[in-house]
Amino acid sequence: MYDFTASIVTYNTPTTDLEKIIKCFQKIKLNFKLWISDNSETDALRSFFEKINDDRIEYIFNNANKGFGEGHNRIIKKVAGDPKLSEFHLAINADIYFKENTIEKIVEYMKEHEEIGQIGPKITDENGNFSYQNKLFPTPMNLIFRRFLPFKSIMGKMNDDYEMRWSDFNQIMEVPLLSGCFIFARVSALREVGGFDERYFMYLEDYDLCRRIGQKYKTVYYPFSEIAHKHGRGSYRSKKLLIYHIESAIKYFNKWGWFFDKERKIKNDETRRRYSKENKK
Repeated sequence: MYDFTASIVTYNTPTTDLEKIIKCFQKIKLNFKLWISDNSETDALRSFFEKINDDRIEYIFNNANKGFGEGHNRIIKKVAGDPKLSEFHLAINADIYFKENTIEKIVEYMKEHEEIGQIGPKITDENGNFSYQNKLFPTPMNLIFRRFLPFKSIMGKMNDDYEMRWSDFNQIMEVPLLSGCFIFARVSALREVGGFDERYFMYLEDYDLCRRIGQKYKTVYYPFSEIAHKHGRGSYRSKKLLIYHIESAIKYFNKWGWFFDKERKIKNDETRRRYSKENKK
């Protein structure tokens, strides 16, 4: 049995990013299995992984790009279908890197807390600056203003609330949404919720998955492990990716509710009450 399994979905991913994250994995002292699920047009990455020659890492060419969630689900279905394979699974972006003992701390904490279905570490950018990637459940205004009217007067205040900037990120917290760049989940939770919803091609599939896991388990921010994320913000530079983002937002709110979402209100209000620094004075 593996201590954990992992998957990376690639799509024309630079080998420089892959080299960096593979080296991180190879320093892990746990027993793991990592699958590379390649959605690219060609299997050009195959030779790259053949040269690595590490039997803990397996390359799979999908011969089609059916989306980020579908690429991970190919692996999640393997893991969830065999209860003896692993207790935990990590769906991670290729543009992540982390220091030694990062994963080990998370695995140990998850083993001690069976009520947690998904856990997220502290996230910084490449320069070590803290990245506010744990969030409340979004309203339509959060996503619209965040994308088209960032950091302007009331829109900035709304964004600060959405990103929980009123909380202390040096403490362990149960949060509504964890970052999709590093999804460390209990396999039993992934099995119960059925993995990613493949109706999302790209964007917000991580919100949807975390929300469904949170209905059955705790979703916890754990600041004592840290990763760095390049965070490309592709939809700010590409019209095609922007369209994917808008389409996914429509699917998300059609599914969970646009302006009436009782679960959103209850969970967000509870999170503010528990973790706002103002409430603790």
